[in-house]
Amino acid sequence: MFAALLLFAAVMGVILFIAGRFGGKRGDKVVAYLYLLPAVLLLTVGLVYPGLRTIYQSFFDAAGSSFIGFDNYSTIFSDKDQLTVLRNTVFWVVVTPFVATAIGLVYAILVDKSRFESVAKALIFLPMSISFVAAGVIWKFVYEYRPDQGNVKQIGLVNQLIVWLGGKPIQLLIETPLNTFLLIIVMIWIQAGFAMTILSAAIKAIPDDIIEAARLDGVNAWSMFRKITLPSVQPTVVVVLTTIGIGTLKVFDIVRTMTGGNFETSVIANEFYRQTFNADNQGLGAALAVLLFVLVIPIVIYNIRSLRRSEAS
Repeated sequence: MFAALLLFAAVMGVILFIAGRFGGKRGDKVVAYLYLLPAVLLLTVGLVYPGLRTIYQSFFDAAGSSFIGFDNYSTIFSDKDQLTVLRNTVFWVVVTPFVATAIGLVYAILVDKSRFESVAKALIFLPMSISFVAAGVIWKFVYEYRPDQGNVKQIGLVNQLIVWLGGKPIQLLIETPLNTFLLIIVMIWIQAGFAMTILSAAIKAIPDDIIEAARLDGVNAWSMFRKITLPSVQPTVVVVLTTIGIGTLKVFDIVRTMTGGNFETSVIANEFYRQTFNADNQGLGAALAVLLFVLVIPIVIYNIRSLRRSEAS
């Protein structure tokens, strides 16, 4: 670490020395390129090269020694287990962003300018302060199962509620596809606070004169939401949806912590890890990583374009 710090200081010193030798408009461009050079090098070494290497490796077999073309991609879209992974990923991406954003938006509207606004917002934002692994551990206890025998008491909140209502405890995390949606709830629990925070700021940015004019015209709460609040915060809603969508596509920690991807709960990120490090199938693991990258790109592009449109307007 000490050597790395010295190297960084030396490189910056050389850049500053060279930059100081230039002046004028042409010199300003040279200085700008010099300051960008370290970032470009780091991105090339840490992102571009590994990405290209992963794409290259996805066309090889498990050992990475024989070229097999698109066989790994064919496996992803034909193998039964891999199709289950794709199905679960679709569930995550379709449900999580929309539900989390809807909860955050409704919550932000309900607590806006209320007496206990700060406390109410802090309560829903708290899950954002813990890691996905910690959230997975917490909810694993919530879903915990104990056999329905004699004096055995349930320690999982959900199963205890089921027992109190006269039912029998259920092994929730092995029931397919229920277990996938139970894992999705954990992600929603975390991301709803993020959605609420961003959308609350957008709601407060709505001009007061517009709201007052609507109230003077006798607009009810539903019309206020549909005709004024939602159109005003629509660009922010899109940003929140796409941001949560990107995070959902890459979800790994929750699945790995709670089920390990077993019982048909695996998603692309977890399957990529499992194939690469557990099954030692480097080719299929690389293909899954490339697929994940391809799925994220359109959302990122759409997010950037939405931000530019909102800034232009």
